[in-house]
Amino acid sequence: RAALEQLGDDRPAILRKDFIFDPYQVYEARRSGADSLLLIVAILDDSALAELLALSRELGMEPLVEVNNSEEMERAMGVGARLVGINNRDLRDFNVDLGTTERLATLARKDVLLAALSGISSHEDVERFRAAGAGAVLVGEALMRAEDPAARVRELVGR
Repeated sequence: RAALEQLGDDRPAILRKDFIFDPYQVYEARRSGADSLLLIVAILDDSALAELLALSRELGMEPLVEVNNSEEMERAMGVGARLVGINNRDLRDFNVDLGTTERLATLARKDVLLAALSGISSHEDVERFRAAGAGAVLVGEALMRAEDPAARVRELVGR
């Protein structure tokens, strides 16, 4: 928390990327300074998803609701998700299919901000997802493996 205070208001958004399944974790995320948290549709029933989504909003956070298939996208739309992350990695077998974002983006409401998650390794991938309707990408592994993460970010955004 002290490190967050040192950064002040000029800091990147903080996402609590965890397996959130209990309201206590939502309070904990907010208290720790998170701006958002991850709600994985695959591990939550509709009641828990709706409850955690509502609580997050009450506390001033818009959760990133993660989906990987059409049923999960339908459920996310059903609870009123506004920020949806389409995970290109299937959590059951860990295979990556970049076409997942393209297929599922067509099922989202027009007012939903879509983020492409997983498997993003090039500027071409970023452009592919932008063309499919994603307004954001979440990049992890490509940055963790980069010798110069700042240069890698510039490469991904095409600068």
